[in-house]
Amino acid sequence: MKTKSSLVAIPSDSGNGVVAESRLPTDPAAPAILDGIVSRSGAVRDALDLVARVAPTDVTVLVTGETGTGKELIARAIHRRSRRCRRPLIALNVGAVPDPLVATELFGHEPGAFTGALQRRVGRFELADHGTLFLDEIGELSPEMQIALLRVLQEGEFERLGGIQTQHVDVRIVSATHRDLEAEVYRGRFRADLYYRLSVFPIPLPPLRDRAEDIPALAEQFLRGVGACLGREFAGIEPESLARLQAFSWPGNVRELENVIEHSAILCDGAQLHVPPGLLIERHPRPRPAGPLGAALKHSEEEMIKNALKAARGRVSGPSGAAARLGVPPSTLESKIRKLGIDKLEYRLGVPIAGAPK
Repeated sequence: MKTKSSLVAIPSDSGNGVVAESRLPTDPAAPAILDGIVSRSGAVRDALDLVARVAPTDVTVLVTGETGTGKELIARAIHRRSRRCRRPLIALNVGAVPDPLVATELFGHEPGAFTGALQRRVGRFELADHGTLFLDEIGELSPEMQIALLRVLQEGEFERLGGIQTQHVDVRIVSATHRDLEAEVYRGRFRADLYYRLSVFPIPLPPLRDRAEDIPALAEQFLRGVGACLGREFAGIEPESLARLQAFSWPGNVRELENVIEHSAILCDGAQLHVPPGLLIERHPRPRPAGPLGAALKHSEEEMIKNALKAARGRVSGPSGAAARLGVPPSTLESKIRKLGIDKLEYRLGVPIAGAPK
């Protein structure tokens, strides 16, 4: 029943490598469409534009965003639009594999390489030869495996565990993480040389709470899916329930939204989907002041962001970037910058000002 969608996805690949419809309109009110991914969010529109630009190349891509924001869906869109689309896309969630097994998952092993290795096993790199390898949660890679991966990225070669013959591969790497890898590099937890190899072309994805305009389409899509599984056809979602869905902060992002829709559909007896309020309890409610106070706080927030950008010379990420100065994740700051209509380029040649966050 679960889909991998964290954007609005419509099946579009016929299995023969044919690229589906693409439409990235200039009208901000029109939905952006790319390989079956549909969204009205400006931030997602930006991400889809980056996908369309980088997919035909062989450049290494790093997709960043919170858990459940659709990183694998973006990786698949990149592969489908690449010249490697007729070759396999092989995926590995690094964080889901115990450290001792990551090497054999990536590089394979020969018989006798370790206890229980009775026959040769081909690793993900060989399976993805002339195709794409998607490494999810790359930030969880151990220091030892970071070195091994760096060698493959630099030389395009490796040995299976227990083997002496060098294997040569031609693989495009798309990786993803929910971590701030620049900060991990600064803390000494991630190799700088590997980071720069992986992040040649970064694509940030916004959390669901920053693109509430996509929630109705996502919820309707999930409802159609669960309705088909339950043998029912719903007449949409109650307006009150839809309003609650759009007001919720979604710490689990779209995966959590999908769970709520499924749970509600199973409980619902009416023609329209009713979402029980008890399913949408804020774990850390944040007050949202309105009126003059809200306007004043918004203005204050905008000034703080502008001061931080000026002090960081327009740079958002990194230990000296605006996000670090403000103490927020880079993806959150990027989203706020877009919402406030701030032009980062204006600060590229700026100089630090008095009162800027340190």
